[in-house]
Amino acid sequence: MRTDSALTWSTRTPMLVAVTVGGVILTGAAVLSTDGASRLLIGLAATGLLGFALLGYRQRPRLTIIPGSEPRLVVRSLTGPSEYSRDQIIRARIVSYRRLGRKNPMLEIDVDDNGTERLLIFGRWDLGTNPEDVFDTLVEHGLASLA
Repeated sequence: MRTDSALTWSTRTPMLVAVTVGGVILTGAAVLSTDGASRLLIGLAATGLLGFALLGYRQRPRLTIIPGSEPRLVVRSLTGPSEYSRDQIIRARIVSYRRLGRKNPMLEIDVDDNGTERLLIFGRWDLGTNPEDVFDTLVEHGLASLA
């Protein structure tokens, strides 16, 4: 997804809206429940869904490439954005993990974050698109290599 000259990826808005609506519905069900154990379990599920939605909204856009002569990668997390230059990206690659009998591609990026190596992992939920397409864009902008 393009905004101005930067390329951005984030969880799709309809997905976050669906999770938020589910959390609100579960909150209503917890309030209307007459059984204490049911109220607790439904309330915990509602809190989890609403927290998940809040996290998704807070981290938008999840990944941004700022192109130019010195391209940069910006990653938003719960604590805010972190920016990485080409020299700080140690390795980027696509790794497939098995989940529920299927192989799911994940984008793994190793970065040097002020002397500490960090592993960043992004899936389809985080990026709103196929991680392989994002990897191809990273290669195209010189932030990753095929080797």
